[in-house]
Amino acid sequence: MGEEPIESAAEKAFKRRFGGKDKGRTKREDYALDLFREAAAYLDDHERVNFILRELGKLYNPVKNAPIVDLETRQHIMVLLQAGSREEAARVLDERRQLYAPIEEASDSRLRSQEQWDTQ
Repeated sequence: MGEEPIESAAEKAFKRRFGGKDKGRTKREDYALDLFREAAAYLDDHERVNFILRELGKLYNPVKNAPIVDLETRQHIMVLLQAGSREEAARVLDERRQLYAPIEEASDSRLRSQEQWDTQ
């Protein structure tokens, strides 16, 4: 029994584009985030992770004006995985994900409430 298989990023992108029950659920879901999730789920499959990191290298991060995962980071993650440093590789992968899509916390909201804008 064990684990349920993780849906690949390509399958999710297809469903988001052409339908399915997951279509339109959340606007923040995108292909790159699906790839990050898939890579994190399959860190023991080095060939698959390398392919995913290559795909992330083809995608652009406009905030950093660079690929989402650059070649140097991809190579670093693969060296860590081959050396058996799975946790360190996961940490580096998560750092790249956070550069692309930071997790917003309620206390860090940049939107001001209406009360802050009201002047009396």
